[in-house]
Amino acid sequence: MSEPYPPLRLHVPEPSARAGQATDFGYLHLSPAGAVRRPPVDVAAADTAELANALVRVLDDDGRAVGPWAPAVDSVTLRRGLVTMLRVRAFDARMQIAQRQRKISFYMQSLGEEAIATAHAFAIEPGDMCFPTYRQQGLLLARDDIPMVELMCQLMSNARDPMRGRQLPVMYSYKRAGFFSISGNLATQFVQAVGWGMASAIKGDTRIASAWVGDGATAEADFHTALTFAHVYRAPVILNVVNNQWAISTFQAIAGGEATTFAARGVGAGIASLRVDGNDWLAVLAASRWAAERARRGLGPTLVEWVTYRGGAHSTSDDPARYRPNDDWPRFPLGDPVARLARHLIGLGVWSQEEQASVQKQLEAEVAAALKEAESFGGALIDSHVPPIESMFEDVFEVMPPHLHEQLRQARLEWSQPGAKAQPEGRP
Repeated sequence: MSEPYPPLRLHVPEPSARAGQATDFGYLHLSPAGAVRRPPVDVAAADTAELANALVRVLDDDGRAVGPWAPAVDSVTLRRGLVTMLRVRAFDARMQIAQRQRKISFYMQSLGEEAIATAHAFAIEPGDMCFPTYRQQGLLLARDDIPMVELMCQLMSNARDPMRGRQLPVMYSYKRAGFFSISGNLATQFVQAVGWGMASAIKGDTRIASAWVGDGATAEADFHTALTFAHVYRAPVILNVVNNQWAISTFQAIAGGEATTFAARGVGAGIASLRVDGNDWLAVLAASRWAAERARRGLGPTLVEWVTYRGGAHSTSDDPARYRPNDDWPRFPLGDPVARLARHLIGLGVWSQEEQASVQKQLEAEVAAALKEAESFGGALIDSHVPPIESMFEDVFEVMPPHLHEQLRQARLEWSQPGAKAQPEGRP
């Protein structure tokens, strides 16, 4: 009689290090800069399996652009890219402070991830639609037509909030900028982006969609549904997975990144896929251009896993020191995206440390001035600002129906009674 099987054990993935332990990034499986091949945009999805398990990199340790993915980009664009990343970082830092000062209720930084959204913004075209998560503010701050003041007013939900207080802080929405309304529900934007791209193809348009999720959201059913529809209908969409290693306090392995890559899921679904160094601004630009051209030429979707690291907390409500080593961010082997692009520009002779210090000071002044202007419209929590009572009723219907007019009349009457706790600002 054969020996009985040993008792089964459930495998629960664990991070490589926890708080108080030494950092270990040996699980990343990095490729040397310039070593990964660049296939033609019409490559078959199955032939990208190698690219989904390697790592596309352009900038080497000395800041030189090497290999087949090095993009053709002039020094003016490179400088704009660096300044944009610095702008995002300055904005994030000041909003983090504003939250601690109780001027806003909540904020989410993109520290360490600035290259992904900003370089991607340089690769897409006007009219394309991005379906972002709450850490792609770089898509907006890379544009000249989105004032910082507007973003700050959204964070404060004040009288100049473009969303009229109907969205949580950091959940921006800009149709004119191709920035679909952010949702706090994970992975919903993947399905929406694929549907938007399918509609563009049905209409015979030339616009493409770009969808965003984090590594944790790949465990959601919507992620897999989106991949199926994108593959079957060859939707003109870029499917971005930002693998920043941690979903709040949960390590990326819990979502399935332990024994494979998130990019490999795309290949398994019949989608061309890339795994890219998300802290390399040039690699992000090159891969985004490649995926955008593939979509625009009707060759179908591309899934891109951007390997990066969340340098700060998940949000202002999070304390990462409780679940991961404190030295992870400075020791991350792919480095700081800002420092890496700066080193490249200095090597080209089109940038200097002195200029960076000067630009940094200018950007900090720009952010401070924008915050002061935003505060002039009210909304700081510390001031106990109460929005106009009319804002509860406006923008629900194109033309306010009679029953809402009556409710508004009753609300105004109630607020006017003696003893009301707060007197909201009225409107004429």
